[in-house]
Amino acid sequence: MQYTQRKEKNYLACLYYYRLSGKIHKTKGIVLRHVKYGETSIIASVYTELFGLQSYLLNGIRAAGKKGGGRIGFFQPAAILDMEVYYNEFKQLNRVKEYRFACVYRHIFSDVLKNGVAAYMVELLTQCLKQPENNYGLFAFTEDCFTALDDCNDKVMANFPVFFAVQLTHFFGFLPQNITPGTLESSEVFFDIEEGVFTNAPVFHHLYLEKRYALILAALLQVRHPQELAEVEANAEARRRILEAMEKYYSLHIQDFGKLKTLPVLKEIMR
Repeated sequence: MQYTQRKEKNYLACLYYYRLSGKIHKTKGIVLRHVKYGETSIIASVYTELFGLQSYLLNGIRAAGKKGGGRIGFFQPAAILDMEVYYNEFKQLNRVKEYRFACVYRHIFSDVLKNGVAAYMVELLTQCLKQPENNYGLFAFTEDCFTALDDCNDKVMANFPVFFAVQLTHFFGFLPQNITPGTLESSEVFFDIEEGVFTNAPVFHHLYLEKRYALILAALLQVRHPQELAEVEANAEARRRILEAMEKYYSLHIQDFGKLKTLPVLKEIMR
């Protein structure tokens, strides 16, 4: 009897597996990276709206001539695609049936500064995504940020990396806390990186932002649309200091976060 039940369960599981493997879904996706696979193929890491972080095998996309047809350009980091994909939760690699640009950037792929900011945003998001779980709010926020970055002016762009780093914490559950008028209006204000709070009390360790940087961080947390970044007064030194602090802050909350390879480049180009 037990054998019969187990056999029936295995049959149902196989049937479920078969149905999943043949189903095509339409989803948007933000390309995070790709690596070469074989002579002409790639494996692309894509953050999708429906399924979260996914890996896709794309055959022949690097082939010369008509077979490749420049299709590798669709899988540049930060590209936003409309995709038709096969999904199977039991597979580490799925396949893509169709893909096209969901939006065509005017500047991100050609402007050195905006490309540097986009690369930082992609790496930061990648380091935070550990499981293939969907999060519609996070996807919408990230998509809006990339499209806003593409269209923004230089003053907004200068504050964009710190804005993205600060606001992204909300979606992973460690948004800085205790932003109150009483706290911010005090003569002494600190942002305690270890505790993740704004405080008026002295901080007895080295992981904190002093008042001038803490107030800029607080202002960034109040921004609700990227265009408001033009009103946030911060010089290059302040932005670098906050970006360094946020890297430490993320490392305290995201397992195996590591060092961001794009941060030194970003600090160099965003002088």
